[in-house]
Amino acid sequence: MLSFIKIRHLALVEDVTWDLRAGLIGVTGETGAGKSIIVGALKLILGERADRSLIRNGQDTCTVEASFHLKDTRAVDAVLEEAGLEPCQDGELLIKRSISTSGANKQLVNCSPVTIQVLKALGEHLVDLHGPHDHQSLNSQDRQLEMVDKYTGSEDTLHKYQAVWQQWRAAQSELEDLANSERSSSQQVDMLRFQAQEIAAAALKPGEEEEIEARHRIAANGARLAEVCAAITARLGEGEGGILDALREISRHIHELEKIDPGTTAMFEGFKSAQIELTELESSVQEYADDLETDPAELAQLDQRIHTIQTLKRKYGPTVAAILEFQQEAEQRLAKIENRGEELERLEKLVKDRRAEVEKLGKQLSKKRADAAPKLAKEVATHLADLGFKRSVFETQLSPLAEPARQGLEEVDFQFAPNPGEPLKPLRLTASSGEMSRVLLAVKSALAKQDAVPLLVFDEIDANVGGNIAEAVGHKMASLGSTHQVIAITHFPQVASLAASHFVVTKEIEGDRTKSHIREVADGERIEELARMLGGKLESAREHARNLLAWRA
Repeated sequence: MLSFIKIRHLALVEDVTWDLRAGLIGVTGETGAGKSIIVGALKLILGERADRSLIRNGQDTCTVEASFHLKDTRAVDAVLEEAGLEPCQDGELLIKRSISTSGANKQLVNCSPVTIQVLKALGEHLVDLHGPHDHQSLNSQDRQLEMVDKYTGSEDTLHKYQAVWQQWRAAQSELEDLANSERSSSQQVDMLRFQAQEIAAAALKPGEEEEIEARHRIAANGARLAEVCAAITARLGEGEGGILDALREISRHIHELEKIDPGTTAMFEGFKSAQIELTELESSVQEYADDLETDPAELAQLDQRIHTIQTLKRKYGPTVAAILEFQQEAEQRLAKIENRGEELERLEKLVKDRRAEVEKLGKQLSKKRADAAPKLAKEVATHLADLGFKRSVFETQLSPLAEPARQGLEEVDFQFAPNPGEPLKPLRLTASSGEMSRVLLAVKSALAKQDAVPLLVFDEIDANVGGNIAEAVGHKMASLGSTHQVIAITHFPQVASLAASHFVVTKEIEGDRTKSHIREVADGERIEELARMLGGKLESAREHARNLLAWRA
C-alpha cells in the first residue's frame, strides 16, 4: 500500500503530507479545490513527463515524495536489480521526484538517483490509475487480450511465446532480405575479397601499433639517447668531479670516523646503500648506451610498418582493432555471397524450426485463453449485474489470426449488449462513457485476485452515472478495497460514505495566496461533508448523510 505521499510547492499545494491506510479511501471536495493535484502528484511518481508550469508561483522547485509498503517485493526488486540498485529493505520503497525551474530535475528511489524509465517500470507494479477517459483502454483489443491473459495467469507462457516469436520474425526478415536481394556483382565480390586480403596480408596484431611507435621513437633518436647516457655516466663517473669519486672520498672519512667511534656505524647505513645503488645505476646506464645501435635498415622497416598501418586506418577504421573488425565483417559478407545457396537453405530451415516453436507455444497460450475467456465473461457479467446491468450480455470473443502475431495466434474482442433484445456488438461500438466506466470497474473486479498491483486509483470514473448506480459503484470499489488499497476521487456521497477513510480537499486564501489542503474527516465533520455533497446544510441533508454512514456500518 501507499503509506504516505508528501507534496511541496506543486500548483496550489504549499506543503502537504498525506498519511494513508488500507481499504477504500474516499477523496472529496468542491470543484477546483485541487483534488486533481493528488492525481498529478501520483503521475509524477509514476514517471510521467514533468511540466515546469506545475511549480508553485514564486518557488524554484517542487517535490513529490511517496512511500510504499509492499508485502511482495519480487517484481519491484527485479526492476531495481536491472537498474543496478539494492532491493527493498523490509518491504519499504521510497520514491522522490523534484522538478526545478532551471530544468535540473531529479528522481530518487531509496535515496539513489534513477532515470524516468526506471520510475515508469516501477509504476507498472505499484499503481493502476484510471481517470475519466482511461476506460478508453477497453477499446483497445490488445489491452483486452492483456486482461484475458492476466485472468488466465498465463503471463509466463506469453513471455516465452513472444521471445520465440521475435526470433522467428528476425530469421524470417533475414531470409526475405537474402531471397529478395540480387546476386552480388563480380565487382562487389572482388572488392570484398581485395579488402579482406589486403588487411590479412598486413598480419596486424592487437596492440602492435603502440609497440612499433615506441621502437621507432627509440631508433629515430638513437644519437640523442647516446649523448644523454654519456652525460649521465660522466656526471656519475669515477673521474675528477664525478659523484662516485666524491662518494669514495666521503666513504674513507666515514671509515675513519667508525674506527674511532663504532657507535656511528648505524648513522651511515643509508649512505652505503645509496653508494651501491648509484654504482649500479652507472653500470645500467652504460649497458643501455652500449645496446643503442642506430640501424638504418631497422628504422626503414619501422617507417614502412607505420606507413602500412596508417594507410589501412585511413581505409578501414581509426584503430587496429577496428581494421581487424572490418576484415572479419568483409570475410563474413564474402562467405555469405559465395555460399548464398547454403545460406538460403540454412535460413529456410531456421524459419521453419522457429515457426514450429511459435505454433507449439501459441497453441498452449490459445488453450489457456479458450478455457478462461468464458469464465472471465461470466464473472464480468456478474459484476455488471451488481452495477445496474441486470440483463446485459457480455462475452469475450476469440478469433484466430491468419498469421501468428506478437500477442499470440488469436485476437479478442469484448462483445457487449447493455439492454435485452439488442444484439451483441463490440464494446467499443456500443457502450457510452458512463457504461464504459462501469464495464471497466466490472473487469477490474473480475481481475482483482490476479492483479498484483497494490494501489488502484479511480479519478471520478463515476462522473457519468446516476445516484443509484453511483451507490453500486461505491460498493464495488469497497469490495475491491478488501484485496487492494483503493483511492476513489468522487463527487458522489453514495461512494464517499462507503469509504473506510474519508479525506476532504479544500482551497483557502491565506494572506494573498491560495492554498490547497487535505485532511481526514470523521464523525460530525464527515456528516457535514456528505451533507454538502447532497446539496446543502439543511438538517434533512445531515439526516440523509447519517443514514448513509449508518447503512455502511
